[in-house]
Amino acid sequence: MQKFSVTGMSCAACSARVEKAVRGIQGVTSCSVNLLTQSMNVTGDVSAEAIISAVTNAGYGASRWESPVLKDTETPALKKRLIYSLIFLAALLYCSMAHPLLGWPLPGFLGPFETGIVQMILALIVMVINRKFFVNGFSSLFHGGPNMDTLVALGSGVSFLYSAVVLGTTAGKGDLYFETAAMIVSLITVGKLLESISKGRTTDALKSLMNLAPKTATLLRDGEEIPVEIEAVKVGDVFIVKPGESIPVDGIVLEGNSAVDESALSGESIPVDKMENSPVSAATLNQSGFLKCRATRVGEDTTLSQVIQLVSDAAGTKAPIAKVADRVAGVFVPAVILLAVLTFCSWMLVGAELSFALSHAIAVLVVSCPCALGLATPVAIMVGSGKAAKNGILFKTSASLESTGKIQIVALDKTGTITEGNPQVTDVFPAEGILQTELLQLAATLEKKSEHPLAKAILAHAKDQQIPTLESSEFETFTGNGLKAKIADQEIFGGNQKFISTKFKVPANWIERAKEVAQEGKTPLFFATAEKFLGMVAVADVIKSDSASAIEALKNLGIRTVMLTGDNERTAKAIAKKAGVDKVIAGVLPGEKDAEIRRLQAEGIVAMVGDGINDAPALTRAQVGMAIGAGTDVAIDAADVVLVKGSLWGVVDAIRISRATLRNIRQNLFWAFFYNVALMPVAAGAYYAFNGWSMHPILGAAAMSISSFCVVMNSLRLR
Repeated sequence: MQKFSVTGMSCAACSARVEKAVRGIQGVTSCSVNLLTQSMNVTGDVSAEAIISAVTNAGYGASRWESPVLKDTETPALKKRLIYSLIFLAALLYCSMAHPLLGWPLPGFLGPFETGIVQMILALIVMVINRKFFVNGFSSLFHGGPNMDTLVALGSGVSFLYSAVVLGTTAGKGDLYFETAAMIVSLITVGKLLESISKGRTTDALKSLMNLAPKTATLLRDGEEIPVEIEAVKVGDVFIVKPGESIPVDGIVLEGNSAVDESALSGESIPVDKMENSPVSAATLNQSGFLKCRATRVGEDTTLSQVIQLVSDAAGTKAPIAKVADRVAGVFVPAVILLAVLTFCSWMLVGAELSFALSHAIAVLVVSCPCALGLATPVAIMVGSGKAAKNGILFKTSASLESTGKIQIVALDKTGTITEGNPQVTDVFPAEGILQTELLQLAATLEKKSEHPLAKAILAHAKDQQIPTLESSEFETFTGNGLKAKIADQEIFGGNQKFISTKFKVPANWIERAKEVAQEGKTPLFFATAEKFLGMVAVADVIKSDSASAIEALKNLGIRTVMLTGDNERTAKAIAKKAGVDKVIAGVLPGEKDAEIRRLQAEGIVAMVGDGINDAPALTRAQVGMAIGAGTDVAIDAADVVLVKGSLWGVVDAIRISRATLRNIRQNLFWAFFYNVALMPVAAGAYYAFNGWSMHPILGAAAMSISSFCVVMNSLRLR
């Protein structure tokens, strides 16, 4: 995919024209233009030069996208334009309204004709100050793609030319509309300024993420602490982070212990403990201890940079719901110009005065607002995706943000998604005459040379209980069954029931107890010598503390939950019962999950939640793929949504944010359409004969500005 900056766009008609021009290039497979960020994403086998040329020929500017720099340069320029415009507009209104209506004085040498000349000059100055409307508007018109600026330029320009003709033919004694010409562009500039300020707030979440990036790092070289610019840090460099400092780049802890505040990336307020071999991420805050780390990712490869890029890319894509506005925008401006011409001709045919017919035609031009249509979707998408990012939820595209709100079924992987993903000791059952600490010490000593996950669980539990291990020798493993070792000149065996039964006759009551443990989804491990049974340790991958509450919340949202797992059915059902899922599909291999997702899709829109690696086929097959717990590797290709936290509440929050964003978009589109449907007939004078309703062009310009402002402000409610 190639990304470009596009300049000169002012409304949805502009973005529709640019898209049409680029899609016409041979080799382009898709093109998405975002009016809010003035950006364009293009996919296909085509050169950047051809794309830039097509955009230029369409009447706009284009260049390669460099980075999501969000410095607001538009608002200061608009403020300057507006201040100068209001100064000269005030003088114009004094001449055109205050003097004739209120009797305010003018110099004696200014007669009707001279006053008209002053009004014309002042109006011309205001129009020159706001010349961007005329340059862009007429340029778009000449390129065959009229836009919002065209409507403003025509409305203001026609008012000015009509007044100039009247001034020349009546020596200033006819009705002049110079103040209308100046007021239209000034009011539209007010609206543009309000819109610009509001649009700046839609990117606040992205700006705050970018501001988190540390500017310096402290490297450790030859035993010395050397402060350097962040750009100088390379992969493999050793850096130190003192309490209260931000971690400069992604890395691995070499020495030290600390609590790190990762809320900037995950939205999780509770600090995360870090120790040797723990991963750390750029822009997270070291709260307590001293950390010595090795850099693993720098620059654009850090987690923070990937988060920023994902949010920026999502804002640059287009949601399917936006197609409604795009189809309308493609024909909207030409239709408005045609309606303005018909309005003028109709009033002239029924015998109205020229000034009356012209006033209504101009009102039609300036009251129409394709800008509101163009902003309805992207501003809501930007605010929604920014809000999600601050809560550790990363939507890769606008389409994924929209699809998430329509989910009906959530398929959940078990290991690492519903459960912790790391086996833990749940029960220790010593045989008669054996102390619990004695059994645990022998089990940990036996398992300490094993790399099996269950062995690590026993060792971790013994460490937590502060039980030291002993020396062992003659260690031997029996793959898939168990192991043995000599401890204190005595052979100790550990493993499953089948393996232990070959070394010692396991009592029947212990076999029954093992079955009960297995029914609870736990794995029983037996320990014995050649002459004596020592006891049993139960190990299980326990469910996360908040999985059950998150699954309950999904049900409250009207979503059905299904657990997909490769575990045996007995273990799967035990976990499912604790978690509260609606349905269990057990014994499926990673490759078979794809087929199960297909079957579920026959029942509704499916989201697959997994770790993004083993579940890649299922994540790709589902309408929405969610990778959970990917805090140090957010760029998982198979997923549509990345949940930085390891909690299922991320799924709940993602769906809630998506639904709120979709609701907001529909509101925006409704009011944008409703506004045009309601006001265009009034502007055309359709009700004048019935109740005297009419609209001055100045009121039309004010209404147009307010509509775009309201759409943006409505989207900001998502924050």
